[in-house]
Amino acid sequence: MRWSALACVAGLTSMLASSSPGEPFGAIPSHGRLADIRANDNRTPAGRLREGVLTVDLTAAAGLWYPERDHAPGREAYVFGESEHALQNPGPLLRVPAGTEIRATIHNRIDGNELVVHGLHERPGAPDTIHVQPGGTRVVRFRVDAPGTYYYWATVRGARNLVGRFGKESQLHGALIVDPSAGSPPDRIFVIGIDDDSADIPANRPLQAAVVNGHSWPHSEIATTHVGDTVRLRWINPSDRRHPMHLHGFYFQVESRGDGIRDTLYTPAEKRLVVTELMQQGGTFTMVWVPDRAGNWLMHCHMAEHIAPELRKGRVASGEPSHAANHALDVMSGLVTGWTVLPRSGVTGNTRSAPVRNLRFVVQPVPERHGEMPGIGVAIEDEAAARTVATAPGPPLVLVRGESVRIRVVNRLTEPTSIHWHGMELESYYDGVPGWSGEPGRTAPHIEPQDSFDVFFTPPRAGTFIYHSHFEEKRQLASGLFGPLIVTEPGEAYDPETDRTWILSNGGLSLAAPILLNGSVRPDIELDAGRSHRVRLINISPSVPLSFALLADDTPVSWRPLAKDGAALPGSQAQPQPAVLLVGVGEVYDFELVPADTLRVRVLDPGNAVRLSVPIRVRRRRAAGVPAMRRPRRRRLPSTADALRRTGRTPFVRAG
Repeated sequence: MRWSALACVAGLTSMLASSSPGEPFGAIPSHGRLADIRANDNRTPAGRLREGVLTVDLTAAAGLWYPERDHAPGREAYVFGESEHALQNPGPLLRVPAGTEIRATIHNRIDGNELVVHGLHERPGAPDTIHVQPGGTRVVRFRVDAPGTYYYWATVRGARNLVGRFGKESQLHGALIVDPSAGSPPDRIFVIGIDDDSADIPANRPLQAAVVNGHSWPHSEIATTHVGDTVRLRWINPSDRRHPMHLHGFYFQVESRGDGIRDTLYTPAEKRLVVTELMQQGGTFTMVWVPDRAGNWLMHCHMAEHIAPELRKGRVASGEPSHAANHALDVMSGLVTGWTVLPRSGVTGNTRSAPVRNLRFVVQPVPERHGEMPGIGVAIEDEAAARTVATAPGPPLVLVRGESVRIRVVNRLTEPTSIHWHGMELESYYDGVPGWSGEPGRTAPHIEPQDSFDVFFTPPRAGTFIYHSHFEEKRQLASGLFGPLIVTEPGEAYDPETDRTWILSNGGLSLAAPILLNGSVRPDIELDAGRSHRVRLINISPSVPLSFALLADDTPVSWRPLAKDGAALPGSQAQPQPAVLLVGVGEVYDFELVPADTLRVRVLDPGNAVRLSVPIRVRRRRAAGVPAMRRPRRRRLPSTADALRRTGRTPFVRAG
């Protein structure tokens, strides 16, 4: 693999300039303030490794941290650093081969607070904690034999887990990587940090900063690689929040998952392809992806509040439209990394084909919608002039694998917008991140009011995907600017009686906003007993991972997983299981369901409060030879969204 940090992006030289040097712990800052904290890119291991022993000297202290590099004001934070060197966020990287003994000296220079350190213990082995009194020093020795992705963290308030850690102590963490004795392939390590100021419950704590390796986008990593290179990343989440990490334009393979104490390496039969992977608090995972198309791409947390513009210093509050010239670089913030994939000689990647179908995708206000936000809906018109009524959420868009399509996105709002084709393997220019998607000299714009943008792509695989806004994400998503994107196999019949799409979303920006299923708090869903149904489950709420359950008499029924993010699951993961699932924002699952009795959908929020509980009627099919009861003729439903809300079925417009 050949790749390195991107030294310069056109027009961003000053913005990506290095932060000011930090100060050694042993010195008193000459300017009479706290020492500066340097961002740690996790490229250089700390300590001294000799004859199978790593000796490292760590200090925990207060310093001034600049999430936006040298953009003032700085924030006071407690962090680790290697003694006689600069303070760092995240803390010094401990990276050793398996079988190494680590001898760590820990100094506590946080005034008036006992330091409780977690994670500096044997692997494998039971968790252990180290208590260091104010001004005190402790020495710990331990051996690491199990290769994996781990971390260490600390608290000054005695919190027993990461959920109880916040404020100044929230950045007291660092990576601990144990390589196989034969070494690891080249990789990068990304540590997530969340900073907030309140002692309230996690969902209510106001965010102050969200960072990757100590910096908030666009000051976080912007890296370059080449078409055909293998990119291996280790993600570590020592924060108190969940994070669904989404890669644009490509699938990646999940190689392992861990919790900071154990790291499970998947066998070849267990590895799955995804575009979004949910990280729990304290979770880790390693991933591999191989780009086959040039252009600019993002990998970011899909929770809108973790990439929101209000995380920038001096930005306006959420809910006020922004008309910045460059949405990606002037508005987005937080947990985002950028990737520039350069072409390689002799490798061309995919090329655009002539469209088989032409569609108009019209974004416009809608007058009525459940929830507290004004509605933004979508109408889809095909080349034969057939059309749907604009609805929020938008109507399902059904395409065919291998058949190219041109979608003209027409903006009839009074503000700009842009549409991201979540999970689609397409050319970068059409990916839908204004100001970023594309390549130098050809960067996708946002779509101005009364303007349009043509999108070309050819779906390379069948599955369930999403289209959604990638402009003012939190507000436009809460307004309903999203919908399912379904790709069928060529010649495959699409039957809305047995193919059901269930979309979870929010009816507003506040924590009290209702959770909606197919755009309603009271969807009227009916299934046939004993008949196999494909359930396509999508969570596109702006910022809420949701626990979904399908119950019969308060007991989960059984369903069989089929796919994750549009990619078929390995056979070992496609076995019948209870219908209970934590669904991260931007995650998509397909299941096979054969209902037998009346069911109930129950949705819990991260605080385990019931946010949605609605029945699903299961109708009995009549026996052969028994005449059907005559029913009154039903009035034709006026719109696609009404059909989704009232029947739970999936009306569609087919392209191809």
